[in-house]
Amino acid sequence: MRAVVMQDSQLRVDEIAEPVPGPGEVLVDVLACGICGTDLHCCAHGPEFNEATRGAAGVELMDLGQPVVFGHEFVGRVVSYGPDTQQNVAVGARVVAMPILLREQPVMLGFAGTDAPGAYAERMVLSEPLLIEVPDHVSTEIAALTEPLAVAYRSVARGDTTPGDVALVVGCGPIGLAVIAVLKAKGIGPIVASDFSPERRKLAERLGADIVVDPAEGSPFEQLMAAAATDDPAEMAPPTAVMGQLPLRPTVIFECVGVPGLIQQCIAGAAPGARIVVAGIAMGEDSFVPGHGILKELSIRFSLYYSPEQFAETFAHLAAGDFDVEALITGTVGLDGVADAFDRLKDNPHDAKILLNPTIGS
Repeated sequence: MRAVVMQDSQLRVDEIAEPVPGPGEVLVDVLACGICGTDLHCCAHGPEFNEATRGAAGVELMDLGQPVVFGHEFVGRVVSYGPDTQQNVAVGARVVAMPILLREQPVMLGFAGTDAPGAYAERMVLSEPLLIEVPDHVSTEIAALTEPLAVAYRSVARGDTTPGDVALVVGCGPIGLAVIAVLKAKGIGPIVASDFSPERRKLAERLGADIVVDPAEGSPFEQLMAAAATDDPAEMAPPTAVMGQLPLRPTVIFECVGVPGLIQQCIAGAAPGARIVVAGIAMGEDSFVPGHGILKELSIRFSLYYSPEQFAETFAHLAAGDFDVEALITGTVGLDGVADAFDRLKDNPHDAKILLNPTIGS
């Protein structure tokens, strides 16, 4: 079968062996797959990613000595089942799933080799217990947004957000935009969104941002403070030990860029008692001033991935129409167009989520 493989930071379309489902596994045709910013970073900075995962978890994310097949935001159509399967989902049905193979040594789909390809391929193998059937009323394109929305869903949960909060989303790339959509669905607001790109700010408004800010023209943190101002003591955030009671609603900041120095900007700009959720992944070292965070009694939380329950909850919300996210999808390419899509996503502010459809051009 055809697949896009990455090796030595280069992408190419190649012929690889079709995967064979093992016990408890199912073979699917790939119908759609989102091109994720993590894929771009892993392609350009694979050794740095491996160094980060080795330092945090003692394992390397990818075997860079062999070709890697990306693709972890997918929708598939069931083709056949392997042994020891329940087969509760009919052959021909569309499915989404967490990108993990539940083997004795679990496999992170989208970061493994050609023996367990991700969805930058015509077919892939999934673990049957993780399958979620896509109902007829949900389009394949919208279903392909489940995984990035689950990342955003967890980020919002990590912030312990409630409808009484005022939120600032720093960075309106795909994850920042997805965070805005989740915040909007949960009734949290006003939502302030910040991005240098006017195209991304327009997308943020379409997805639910109430106030958009160009950080080259004004401070998003000042806009957050203005949006959080209140004269009602019942709405005010709890007092902090040093700063006392301030006429502000509780605030939460989502850092969705991953540029060194931005965490300190969030700390410096945050209101006392604020929560900061870091969802952007910076590969290099970073630094901040602990005293600023201590004096303000800030909470800083890092967020990555999601639980199986959060993935399922995200899809349930998506299927129920709770997330208005169609504007996230800005293009579709075939396997031969993936390398060009990577280039577009690096520097084209008009693009947010480009989907891969392996049937195009085949």
